[in-house]
Amino acid sequence: MSTRAKPHRMPGDLSKKDMLESMIRVDHAGEYGAVRIYEGQLAVLGKSADRPDIEHMADQERVHLAKFDDLIRKNRVRPTALMPLWHVAGFALGAGTALMGEKAAHACTVAVEEVIDEHYASQVSALDAEGDQQELRDTFEKFRLEELEHRDTALGKGAEDAPGYEVLKTAVKTGSKLAIWLSKRI
Repeated sequence: MSTRAKPHRMPGDLSKKDMLESMIRVDHAGEYGAVRIYEGQLAVLGKSADRPDIEHMADQERVHLAKFDDLIRKNRVRPTALMPLWHVAGFALGAGTALMGEKAAHACTVAVEEVIDEHYASQVSALDAEGDQQELRDTFEKFRLEELEHRDTALGKGAEDAPGYEVLKTAVKTGSKLAIWLSKRI
């Protein structure tokens, strides 16, 4: 018997089932978008010296996506209706920043991964409060740590030296937060 107090839900809060479905839906969309961002970067930076690092990050994102594909099926969660938009937008973001140069592509990675770190951390916290979703919680934490590795790799590759780094980073972070907000709901 657990001594942990279950979270008190307020009127208008999602039920536990709806909360878990929302988490799986938004993370599935996010990992799909991440794969598409890296595919866009690789399409432009195909012969770059940074290709092996970008491929490694893309491969990890594909593993994350496969896990969420499985969770979507097992839990009978409806994917976001915005998947066609994320298909195009993710690739365009990756390719667009790569066209600005390798450092801009890395700045994009830093921005996205910082948002995802915060997002996964809040989900881990919510699941800790629930106290009965250890496997899902551990998956989120493992993926969060891998996303931080991607951020650190991008920083090590000179992301902060990209022209207009702060503006680019802010724009990408804002777009990423909007994508999360929309994918939770639509």
